[in-house]
Amino acid sequence: MFRVSRQIDFCYGHRLLAYPGKCRNLHGHNGRAIITLEASGLDERGMVLDFSDIKRMISRWVDEHLDHRMILRRDDPAVPVLERLGEPLFLMDANPTAENIAKLIFDVALKQGCPVIEVRLWETPSCFATYCPARPVEGPDSGVLKK
Repeated sequence: MFRVSRQIDFCYGHRLLAYPGKCRNLHGHNGRAIITLEASGLDERGMVLDFSDIKRMISRWVDEHLDHRMILRRDDPAVPVLERLGEPLFLMDANPTAENIAKLIFDVALKQGCPVIEVRLWETPSCFATYCPARPVEGPDSGVLKK
């Protein structure tokens, strides 16, 4: 198997609803997403996918939709106020946790046709969340799922 990864840095704000700690307040992060693609073979150029293609497809989407935006759950009571102020928002159906943002980026990459296997989102220099779907294990126990 061949794997390539690209790092995407972006700034965002969020808050978590129904959360008892400090993250219930509006706050920001210097996020870092690392997207990993995998293929059993290489294309005619000898690549899984060109790094510039990953930039064009995924980094651009992150820049246009997440960078310097407040990422909030759709039903957050702050949404109408921030909309009235003209603040840039990205609304999610789920709480905008690092886990859910990693899955969001994964789903965007998959929809763009990237052979993505994992997205890791660093929320701080020491904390990250990873999303990768469950995949069948190869071999005699191939019916068993690996997470």
